[in-house]
Amino acid sequence: MTGSAGTSAGPRGEIVVLRHGQTEWSRSGQHTSVTDLPLLPEGEEQARMLRASLGSRRFVEVWVSPRQRALRTAELAGLTPTAIDEDLVEIDYGGYEGRTTAEISADLGRAWSVWRDGTIPGETPGETLAAVAERVDRVLDRARKRLTDGDVLIVAHGHVLRVLTARWLGLAPEAGALFALSAGSYGVLGYEHTRQALIGWGLH
Repeated sequence: MTGSAGTSAGPRGEIVVLRHGQTEWSRSGQHTSVTDLPLLPEGEEQARMLRASLGSRRFVEVWVSPRQRALRTAELAGLTPTAIDEDLVEIDYGGYEGRTTAEISADLGRAWSVWRDGTIPGETPGETLAAVAERVDRVLDRARKRLTDGDVLIVAHGHVLRVLTARWLGLAPEAGALFALSAGSYGVLGYEHTRQALIGWGLH
């Protein structure tokens, strides 16, 4: 199933951005990047339930983060990756890995947000939002070239997919703050006429 919007070049497909199912740390709110956690049974069930909603689409590409939580989500959803893409890994939180927003805020003595404040400085630096934007821009450049043939599915992580969505819409990476995406849910990026647009969000 592709979007109804088209151009003189013909109909275009859509980009489906899917966040992996629930893990122990996504449930507790701990920031998870390089830590390679498995899905919880709940997360596995979320992935299986996606078969019905995604099964009607014709995916010409299925690009998946190398982390096991993303790969397992794709597998249980009945999807066969066409590429394992390092550009789709989660934001590297540096010294904030495994910590919650509440814990970080308590240490700093003020409210902290990855969208406003970035990742930890110093000896264990994390990745900047600008660096994340550079790699998701590469993903989007590749995806646009395939949309004339059908839909592209991207299976990855909450924050990186939110930056990718912001970039699709022509926004700064910090605008990813606006696109909360729960574990096991997906969004659809496409076109309204010739404008890149958000077609659907928080779908299951």
